[in-house]
Amino acid sequence: MMYNLLRPLLFLLDAETAHTLTLDTLDLLKKTGLLPDRTISCTPVHIMGLDFPNPVGLAAGLDKNGAHIDALAALGFGFIEVGTVTPRPQAGNPKPRLFRLPQAGAIINRMGFNNDGVDRLVEHVQASGYRGILGINIGKNADTPLENAVDDYLACFRKAYPHASYVTVNISSPNTQQLRQLQNESELEQLLGALKVEQARLSDLHGRYTPLAVKIAPDLDLGQITAIASLLLKHRMDAVIATNTTISRNGVEHVPHGNEKGGLSGAPLTERSTAVIHQLASHLQRAIPIIGAGGIMSARDAQSKIEAGASLVQLYSGLIYRGPALVSEVTSQLCTRPDHAG
Repeated sequence: MMYNLLRPLLFLLDAETAHTLTLDTLDLLKKTGLLPDRTISCTPVHIMGLDFPNPVGLAAGLDKNGAHIDALAALGFGFIEVGTVTPRPQAGNPKPRLFRLPQAGAIINRMGFNNDGVDRLVEHVQASGYRGILGINIGKNADTPLENAVDDYLACFRKAYPHASYVTVNISSPNTQQLRQLQNESELEQLLGALKVEQARLSDLHGRYTPLAVKIAPDLDLGQITAIASLLLKHRMDAVIATNTTISRNGVEHVPHGNEKGGLSGAPLTERSTAVIHQLASHLQRAIPIIGAGGIMSARDAQSKIEAGASLVQLYSGLIYRGPALVSEVTSQLCTRPDHAG
């Protein structure tokens, strides 16, 4: 209810300013004891060798530097994913770069992996009191040539490995030039092969296995989805996240800011991301778990993703429009489902 009262005021501010203010306010409430931890009784979901206390997570992008983990965890998430983080700090794209489209329940962003670098993120993770499941989402620096992208992912993977419950490989953001080319069969073959070799080495080095997930775009045709699914199976990846934001403008063509460049998320993405989950699930046959993301604005949207084949879901844009109540709503709905554990 408090968020419903504050949202009109937040929406008067520039979107990125409101984002920062909201996170800082959550931190303050947590530190002063005014943000109690929310918990909902739920049968744990076991995937990737991990026990998720509930199937509702926070998607990457909201907390790029892992600076607000404790406050966000208090909202009742079953897991938190931070990043996307790159080997070196980078400013991202010029502002303004984040736009709300309230008429469509959507957001367009062209942030461009703005972050303080993987070393700083690790410092924040180490300082956090959170002991739940933490995903770290990794990418490449914008000025790293595509032919050297594997080196950036390996550099981030090595540093994130001992501090993450799982690591997500982001090859699907539309806001870093050429990044989505890494979803092409030959490039993806090379990247996944290198990461799996490194995963085995790091597992021996640290005495623990950190799973690897891959986050894909919603703008893939059936042939591309089939090829990606085959590579995920070949390289025995631990999970796939479907999906990132879309470059489509279906449903927002005539809405203010609808033609801004960047990735579109929120309600216009709901059906497409669910369709990708369904297509992936038909190829993977539960051999690799799917984490559903993209346009979850209600409990029903989350349930549709579970029914399409996802084992877990992640929220982002829905939080901007619905606030923390969405976490409780979705968790309550999924935790009452007898098949929610997938």
